[in-house]
Amino acid sequence: MIDHRPLSPCTDDAIVNQWHVIGAAGSVSADAPLRTRLLETDVLVTSENDGGLAAVAGGVALPVRERYGCIWVSLGDPPEDLFDIPECREPDRRNIFAGSIAVHVSAPRAIENFLDMGHFPFVHTYYLGVEPFSEVKPYAVRVTDDEGLLATECRFFQPRANASATEGFDVDYVYRVPHPHAALLYKSAPQQPERMDMIALIVQAIDQEHVIGHLFGSFIDTVNSDSAIRIFAQLIFAQDKPILENQLPKRLPLDLRAEVPVRGDAASVAYRRWLHRLGVTYGTVPVER
Repeated sequence: MIDHRPLSPCTDDAIVNQWHVIGAAGSVSADAPLRTRLLETDVLVTSENDGGLAAVAGGVALPVRERYGCIWVSLGDPPEDLFDIPECREPDRRNIFAGSIAVHVSAPRAIENFLDMGHFPFVHTYYLGVEPFSEVKPYAVRVTDDEGLLATECRFFQPRANASATEGFDVDYVYRVPHPHAALLYKSAPQQPERMDMIALIVQAIDQEHVIGHLFGSFIDTVNSDSAIRIFAQLIFAQDKPILENQLPKRLPLDLRAEVPVRGDAASVAYRRWLHRLGVTYGTVPVER
């Protein structure tokens, strides 16, 4: 077991004892180590002679692995394995690391924004939404210890749902949050509407108010190049960046009285309650006791 106390000011077990993404798989070589920060801690990742990776923070060796197109490390005592994304094992899918974008916001704020369908017509106009199709229809949300948060029965009209879409249609959505700083979105695949593309936002908390959002997806797409898929994903997240950076406070209030929710905020309300139940304080405004 790693003693994480000298490594990070973060004292939340639910955050420290997690796997966190810090970069793209395959990006580290003997000539190009990765230097970054996680939870206010400097992390160095280097390539071993056998092709594996080694990660160090404060002179302490960290657990490290490559999975789902990403490099993962932990500053604490993480689970034996990462949360599962079974779609990545389907042979006809394209698994693509779509890029990383720095944002001046807390990790929980970034995840909550990812769960919000209400901003689609106003922030992602002519892509993920368009007026007058602005209503967020009722959907189901549940939170369990095994799965985390799961929002189902979501549907929204989108003019261009992803890089392979050629016309607008009602898109079926499922949101999954298996990790306080990671959210997965499943949405109808235009080429095979009975199946779903998967897009993940996995947030690296540099500190309590600065993050790097890492984008990864598993796509059913025989039309577009990897580059075109990356450009589309980055375009959508770049549209979110100024909105996120203008939100105040930067940290996510967990007291539901601090920001009045509406009917379409069911996932946000469930996410805030879940963080509170997990004892998360890092990157949040905790509920006053």
